[in-house]
Amino acid sequence: MSAISKPPLAAGTPGRASTSKTGVRERILLVDDDGIIADSLGEFLRLEDYDVETVGDVPAAQAALARRPAHLVITDINMPKGDGFELLRWMRQYHPDAVVIVITGYGTIESAVEAIRMGAYDYLTKPIVDDEIRLVVQRALQQQALIRENRALKEQLGHRFSLANVVGADYRMSKVFDLIEAVADTRTTVLITGESGTGKSLIARTLHHASGRRDRPFVEVSCGALPETLLESELFGHVKGSFTGAVSDKAGKFKAADGGTIFLDEISAASPALQVKLLRVLQERQFEPVGSNQTQSVDVRVILASNRDLMEDVRQNRFRQDLYYRINVVSIELPPLRARLTDIVPLANHFLRRYCEQHDKSGMEFSPEALAVLQRYSWPGNVRELENAVERAVVLTRNRVIRPEDLPPALLNEPPPAEASPDGGTLPLKKALEGPEKRIIEAALRANNWNRQTTAEALQINRTTLYKKMKRYGLEAGAPM
Repeated sequence: MSAISKPPLAAGTPGRASTSKTGVRERILLVDDDGIIADSLGEFLRLEDYDVETVGDVPAAQAALARRPAHLVITDINMPKGDGFELLRWMRQYHPDAVVIVITGYGTIESAVEAIRMGAYDYLTKPIVDDEIRLVVQRALQQQALIRENRALKEQLGHRFSLANVVGADYRMSKVFDLIEAVADTRTTVLITGESGTGKSLIARTLHHASGRRDRPFVEVSCGALPETLLESELFGHVKGSFTGAVSDKAGKFKAADGGTIFLDEISAASPALQVKLLRVLQERQFEPVGSNQTQSVDVRVILASNRDLMEDVRQNRFRQDLYYRINVVSIELPPLRARLTDIVPLANHFLRRYCEQHDKSGMEFSPEALAVLQRYSWPGNVRELENAVERAVVLTRNRVIRPEDLPPALLNEPPPAEASPDGGTLPLKKALEGPEKRIIEAALRANNWNRQTTAEALQINRTTLYKKMKRYGLEAGAPM
């Protein structure tokens, strides 16, 4: 029996297959013990401009794929040395990116269902019609290209949110990195605190991508961006008719994150009623959608963030005390950028490289004067403001060197620091450095709860030197009694 019921189109016919996006002809491995069918179908696919290899059994197919992977495998089911299902199982383990089409002369509904269940793209019965196989092959290779692109995007995301890609040399950020490494691959709830723009979302994604859940969903919800009446439905879903506008059942974000991570930003915006429900989810990983009495269970890692002092909210009865202690299992505090003076230049250069690549510019750099402006500015918007400033400069600058005038006006209008002389003249270096040194020491003391030994170790100075500097700058009075 011929594999093709109609003669193949001549070379050059419109609709012919093209090479892949990488410029390489798409490779097809044809596995069939019937030499007539293999030769006929193979010749047809070669005329369609595919790179085709034919083999007669499963061991030969495995050897061919070991030598040279294929984009697509077309396999018969009934063969003397193993069947198509055996090859499917093997490919799922060793060549998961390849797409498989199953063909057979003795097709049944049961075998078709089994093939699809095992991951086959399609199931065709002989004789194979040329228009049918042409269309199925084209669609299967499109799916294979999507699989490759999806894998590449995941790798890019994994790199972007890897711990190595989080910029920070400041000792406070070193502590953050240590915490991330310690808790990333656990189910522990993490609370991230810090001012707006310090990178709480980035740290949450880094925790996810450093965990064993990296291939599962990461779902982010900004609690402060949704009205109180919609937030519960957004998180837990609802059933049809549970409220006006609920025209159908809807799964919530917790269900969408099942198996992965959910990141609840601005958790302080949650209403008291919603806080009760969140407490139960954190304790039992169970909830009911709005309007339903059916309990749902999820396996989800919860990361929360707040730019407010939740302990103060507890004291003011705006946040439940039991929920606060439940979410504050591991707390990661992100320092403001003004307290990370040594990180400003590395961060600026990091964003410069990113946006030069995005906007197809190369070889750009900051002038020393521009870097001085970046270091002098107080950055009320923190890292996010710095990133926006760098992107603006990359987009608007026509020169290779970014100068102060290329930066946002707000940076240029920053008042002179306290250590500058009133008449704008130059202070002696020792005097000019006193202001920044005082701010750095005070920030370190606060970060270490005014423990002098720990602070001295963090600053890499001895305890006596620290005490003398505290006395000189009047920081002894700031220490808690």
